[in-house]
Amino acid sequence: MVAKCYGGAINGVESQTVEIEVNSTLSTSSFTIVGLPDAAVKEAKERVATALKNSGFASKDEYAVTVNLAPADIRKEGPIYDLPIAVCLLKATGRLKNESLEEYALIGELSLSGEVRRVKGVLPMAMEMRRIGKRAVIVPEANAEEASVVGGIDVIPVRTLRETAQYLNGEIAILPRRTDLASLVAHDAANGEDFADVKGQDSVKRAIEVAVAGGHNLLMIGSPGSGKTMLARRIPSILPPLSVEEALEVSKIHSVAGREKGAGTFVTRRPFRAPHHTVSSIGLLGGGVHPSPGEVSLAHRGVLFLDEFAEFPRAALETLRQPLEDGHVGVSRANAAYDYPSRFMLVAAMNPCPCGYYGDETHECRCRQSQILKYQHRVSGPLLDRIDIQTGVVAVPVRDLEKAESGEPSAVIRERVVNARRIQAARYRGLKGVVANADVPSRLLKDVCRLTDAAHAHLRRQVERLNLSARAYDRILRVARTAADLKGREAVSEEEVLEAAGYRALDRENGFWA
Repeated sequence: MVAKCYGGAINGVESQTVEIEVNSTLSTSSFTIVGLPDAAVKEAKERVATALKNSGFASKDEYAVTVNLAPADIRKEGPIYDLPIAVCLLKATGRLKNESLEEYALIGELSLSGEVRRVKGVLPMAMEMRRIGKRAVIVPEANAEEASVVGGIDVIPVRTLRETAQYLNGEIAILPRRTDLASLVAHDAANGEDFADVKGQDSVKRAIEVAVAGGHNLLMIGSPGSGKTMLARRIPSILPPLSVEEALEVSKIHSVAGREKGAGTFVTRRPFRAPHHTVSSIGLLGGGVHPSPGEVSLAHRGVLFLDEFAEFPRAALETLRQPLEDGHVGVSRANAAYDYPSRFMLVAAMNPCPCGYYGDETHECRCRQSQILKYQHRVSGPLLDRIDIQTGVVAVPVRDLEKAESGEPSAVIRERVVNARRIQAARYRGLKGVVANADVPSRLLKDVCRLTDAAHAHLRRQVERLNLSARAYDRILRVARTAADLKGREAVSEEEVLEAAGYRALDRENGFWA
């Protein structure tokens, strides 16, 4: 007898439909899985057979079992097919009476005792099952919250194989898990340490506000102890809330990666990723033997913070150039190609030299000129060209800290950021993939960044004096547009252009190092 149900296979951050077919005949005991399975899928026969026995489904008869995972030209990976194989086997051997099994999708790994374990990629698979019109998707209890945000399909949480069989036989009722996605996102608050704790550093805080408001890349350069990391760690407290569509995008990536603490829950806050400077190119970009999203994709629609920027391997830093420009990462393998979204805001912090005190007025630099140049050149020109805002961070003297008042609270700054993002959302409504000024295609800059005559003349002088690239010119326009949005201005004035051009510090002769 043949039994069939449905599951999914992950490709990048999307899911493809997989039909699980199980045929059993009374014969000498055998168990074969076909359909391009990897090692983890092949091992399912041991887990399934033992789980069935320990769940009370032992049989005196011997069966020749053939499992087909179709389509056969898509590689099947991981233990996600354990539960559907076990259920189809029960149906094929007459121990499951459900006559509409093909209307269900099943996802889950089995333990030897028959418990249904958490798996990766449940969210995109649930979305795919809704697309093809399945009545319900049966998932592990630990993944139910994640899958329940997908409307239009019943999400049935199960804890054991026996419970799954009882539900499908109509012996017990399990209420579908449902979550109001819009409410979940709307009621989530900002998190992180507060900017109210930061005394002084007004120019740097302004640069951070502009960067967050427009989604611009930011580089902070200063001596040790000047507050670069402290300021960066407070950025999550002023990030705008995720929209429902953005939350789904981000959650799909984290669902597929499955590396988060508490994986299996829906992501409602913008990511803030801070990998160590020893991270490899693959860890940063994604890929590997079993391809998975890297840090640039886990930071999608959020922030990627690279502390000690110049200490990262040169090869790893250079991999950032393509995702910074294109907003996605392509990973090619001999038998497949994967695409991961990576539209993130880069925040980097670095010292001006190996000892950290080049140009510092209170400490003497101990580095030779050749060491300083070598250190600075670890970050290439093309990569710096993609960083919209470059600002110096100067340590506030202790005597001034004692006198200074508390800074502006994050809630106040966040309100301005949210208002600016609201203006941008209205401006770019209908443009796919464009949610902030940093995302605007070059072909539209002339229309959205309308300059006054004085602003245009000043920008032309800056470009000629600094010999800026076309990319740097475009990025100045985008930053100026954001500065105008923060002030609620329709046209971009000379004041905003002056501020935006001032953030291209490393394009100036000697840059920060003068």
